[in-house]
Amino acid sequence: MTAAARPELAPGPDGSLYTFGGDEWIVAQLSESMSLRANLRAQAVTRRLAELALPGVVEICPSNAAYMVRIDPDVVHPRAMLERLKELAEEVGEAEDFVLQTRIVDVPVLFRDEWTHETVMRFRDRHQTPDRTDLEFAAELNGYPDTDSFIAAMVGAPFIVSMIGFVPAVPWGYQLVPADRQIEVPKYVRPRTFTPERAFGWGGGFSAIYPVDGAGGYQLFGICPGPIVDPAQRLADFREQFTFPRPGDIFRYRAIERAEYDAIRATVEDGTFRYRQREVEFVPHDWFADPDGTVRRLEGVLDA
Repeated sequence: MTAAARPELAPGPDGSLYTFGGDEWIVAQLSESMSLRANLRAQAVTRRLAELALPGVVEICPSNAAYMVRIDPDVVHPRAMLERLKELAEEVGEAEDFVLQTRIVDVPVLFRDEWTHETVMRFRDRHQTPDRTDLEFAAELNGYPDTDSFIAAMVGAPFIVSMIGFVPAVPWGYQLVPADRQIEVPKYVRPRTFTPERAFGWGGGFSAIYPVDGAGGYQLFGICPGPIVDPAQRLADFREQFTFPRPGDIFRYRAIERAEYDAIRATVEDGTFRYRQREVEFVPHDWFADPDGTVRRLEGVLDA
């Protein structure tokens, strides 16, 4: 059905599609496909909206190719807010000159760990290739000769956190590499009923970390020693909020060995754990012009 035939659908001049969810919600779909360009537009619009602090705006949630805004209809009329969102989209344009003030974070990952391996083997009947592990399946599917080279590709460039969601605090990550180097894998044929907390997985074109034990369908490659949720807010990185990831974060995943994993877990237990992180600027125009050079600059800030 076309937008014209459905009054709740309101097309914008740039091709975006706006949908009302009752009186409180507006969803803006910026693109039919999920891409870095679409996500950066969503982040640019939502950050600008947050800066304006408009009366009646209650919540703002960016996602991969869209964003959602919750409003108080007693303060601002939904259609007035819709028109303001369209204006912001025009102001932002393609967001290439948008400067994303963010942080780059070192996120260690233990690949081929015992916990996700046990889970992978337990649910082989739900997988495309019951005779291979998730790592072996993904490496072959993406044209890598072995799992070592596949892991090297995953840690070879950082990821921008495109959205937080599905399970609260899950950081979806889009790797900052050109399209011809993007890794893509399908989800399980049937979801698992269990996934260990802090598992590092991949589904479609996105990485993800599972914050807590639960069901899931992403391919599992490893586990992170550092938490991404801390409900008790015991750790220093969680004093402001009990979740760590933020949209727009840049995560540099780093392969570690079991000894470092155990050492990091010990700091989590004794309350001294901190993520290594630095404040950076990410300019989309720079990345589209020189992806590898921009990545080296960002990682240089983290390693300085």
